[in-house]
Amino acid sequence: MYRLIYPMRTYLIVSGQGEETNVMAADWVTVLSHEPTLIGVAVSPKRHTHRLISKYKEFVVSVPSLEMLRDVWIAGTKSGPSKLKEMSITLINSTKIATPSIKEALANIECKVVDARDYGDHTWFVGEIVGYTYKEGAFKKGKPDIMNANFLAHAAWTDFVTFEKKIYKAE
Repeated sequence: MYRLIYPMRTYLIVSGQGEETNVMAADWVTVLSHEPTLIGVAVSPKRHTHRLISKYKEFVVSVPSLEMLRDVWIAGTKSGPSKLKEMSITLINSTKIATPSIKEALANIECKVVDARDYGDHTWFVGEIVGYTYKEGAFKKGKPDIMNANFLAHAAWTDFVTFEKKIYKAE
C-alpha cells in the first residue's frame, strides 16, 4: 500500500507553453542524481500534463507553500488548462526553458526531459535541471527555512501538513 510512505512533499508540475500551459499537483517527485542533477516525476498517461511533457520535452517543478493550498487542490482535482482561470497563480517566464514558472512558488526548478519510461500505470519522466529560481526568504544559507516558509506536504486525500517549527539534529 503506497499510502504508507505518506506524508510526502507536494509539488506543482507546470507543462506546456502559451495557451496550452497546464499545472498539475504531484507528490511522486524525487531527486535521482547529483551529477548531472536529475529529478523524476511520475505522471499517469491519462493526465493532460503527460501529453504536454511528451510534446515539449520539458517541465517545471514548482514548490508551493501553505498559502498556495487552494491552488494545489485545484491543480490536483481538475483537468486541463481551463483550471488556470480558477487558480490565483501568476505564470512568469522561466530562465532557461519556454515552459513558464509560478511567481508565487517558493522555488521553480526548470527541467529538460532526458528519459521517459513506463512503470505500471505511470510514466516516469526524468528531467535534467537546467535552471531554477527561488524566494530568498524561503531558503537561507542554502537550506530550506522550515521555521518560516510553510513548505507543504500531502498527508492523505484532502489532508495537507506543514513542517513542525522545530529542527531536530541527528548528532
